[in-house]
Amino acid sequence: MTTPAAASSPQEQPMNGGTSAPSRLSLNQATIKYADLTEALAVTSRASITSIGTWREPVQNVGLPEAVKMIEGSGLRVSSHCRGGFFTTEEGPIRRASMEDNKVALDEAAALGAPALVLVAGGLPEGSRDLVGARERVRDAIGELAPYAKSAGVTLAIEPLHPMYVSDRAVISTLGQALDIAEQFDIESVGVVVDSFHVWWDPTLFDQIARAGARIASYQVCDWVTPLASDVLLSRGMMGDGHIDFGPLTTAVANAGYVGDIEVEIFNQAVWDTPYDEVARRVVETFAQYVAE
Repeated sequence: MTTPAAASSPQEQPMNGGTSAPSRLSLNQATIKYADLTEALAVTSRASITSIGTWREPVQNVGLPEAVKMIEGSGLRVSSHCRGGFFTTEEGPIRRASMEDNKVALDEAAALGAPALVLVAGGLPEGSRDLVGARERVRDAIGELAPYAKSAGVTLAIEPLHPMYVSDRAVISTLGQALDIAEQFDIESVGVVVDSFHVWWDPTLFDQIARAGARIASYQVCDWVTPLASDVLLSRGMMGDGHIDFGPLTTAVANAGYVGDIEVEIFNQAVWDTPYDEVARRVVETFAQYVAE
């Protein structure tokens, strides 16, 4: 497990010698997976990063009221809250429980000041091969939640995942599929996530980004590194360590009108095993070199 950074106060001096990180850079908590919320806020602040992407588990570990106080005290923005979704089960107690939990997640996002709740659609239910039906249930769930999201002032942000995850994590695989659902609802309620790891391969990507326009609720970046890890979930890398050309991608997202924070979200065991401050330093450096406009 990563050794926590020695200091824990978000108000300490930045580790970059006073040099500010790019203003729109956000450190997603998944990148420093083993850090609790106190540590994550401190590391983010010491790196002069002004925004953080929160995950539900660290927030719930301290309790929502305390998490709100901690984030307000840190002075950081919350770029998104992760994650909701998992909508593919058929109607019944499990699906009802999932829908209620997504409402709780929306409440959390609103309290934390997160503009978007990131949604992972869910994979095929156990024993099912009905991909069409699973996608219809995703659409139905989002339709059910959209009014609640609107009242909470939080956008449901549908994140397409690479097709290698279609069976177990997300039956929504392309930005086009995500937009086919999102466009059925108010733009304030339902949008999409552009995650470089999941969409960089798509030959229609730039057309879909232009189509998305103001529906882009979050832009997340990391690199695609080969050979893939035995657990493909952990095949993300620091920007510049893999194969993604971030310049055209960032330009396309900017041209579509997205002006929000840009999250670095990395699932990688070697990154998780690196001291938090070193991870944050590399995030700032590689983001500035490869991603920043």
